Amino acid sequence: MVQFILQRTIQTIFVLFLLSMLCFFILHLIPGDPVLSILGEEATQEEIEKLREELGLNRPVIVQYFYWLGGVLQGDLGTSIIYRESVSSLIASHIQPTIHIGIIAFITSVVVGVPMGVIAAVKRGGWVDSFITTTANLGMAAPHFWLAILGIYLFSLKLGWLPVQGYTSLFDNFWLNTKQVIMPSLVLGFSTMAILARQARSSMLEVINQDYIRTARSKGMKKNNIIRKHALKNAMIPVITLSGLMLPNVVGGSIVIEKVFNINGMGRLMLDSVFDQDVVVVQGCLIIIAVAVSLANLLVDISYGFFDPRIRYK
Repeated sequence: MVQFILQRTIQTIFVLFLLSMLCFFILHLIPGDPVLSILGEEATQEEIEKLREELGLNRPVIVQYFYWLGGVLQGDLGTSIIYRESVSSLIASHIQPTIHIGIIAFITSVVVGVPMGVIAAVKRGGWVDSFITTTANLGMAAPHFWLAILGIYLFSLKLGWLPVQGYTSLFDNFWLNTKQVIMPSLVLGFSTMAILARQARSSMLEVINQDYIRTARSKGMKKNNIIRKHALKNAMIPVITLSGLMLPNVVGGSIVIEKVFNINGMGRLMLDSVFDQDVVVVQGCLIIIAVAVSLANLLVDISYGFFDPRIRYK
């Protein structure tokens, strides 16, 4: 098991290195000059060269990359071109809403979506299966911004149950924070919940038709015991895989959610930095997201060994 974890950890480090290269070099291929964005088109060549040297943009791109990578390994993500502030402190001041809403959305999607899929498989062909399948199809097809606008219209403007926008820290006002994160979290997690429900249903249907399940039934075991002790554990492997793959969708969807609900989170910071051509901030946000997703996938890989011991010996 230790060797299995070590192999996956080395693979994750290698993937992060490749992602850092892609993140850096692709952003530097984007048309436009951040120096001109700061100084304006009327700036003199002397002013442009001076600022370019101050920001380190006059060095070769490969030198800039290794200089940036060395800072990242020491916890320094650089200095924002527009804000003239440490990227680490900028992200730290914006990341709380993103993490808070993202974690609630992800947990909700797993806790609700997987049981929905299992129930749909067990009740296959009935009205429960039809209802869950239809809801899952709707969740997969509906875009985040449409669900967000529909939720604002119904629950905020018509019913007045939830705030329209904004985010208050959990430590400043717990009740207001709870009301503010309910709708963004549900909207953000709805599509992931739908996908997990469909996958759980498909995996469960495949497992319950296996020979060992029929053997357990022929021995007179109760249906609930068969599902809980034999079918569920084997059906969870594809669901766990998909859960790890869905994490980037939750993080990426936060950009749209934060924009619609006027939440000053990391997703909105990254979006504004893209339009401002603040490449350093975008790089910092992307590397944070890459690390979070890679660690989540590492945990998913390790969890395979616990659900199916055969995997750790392959």
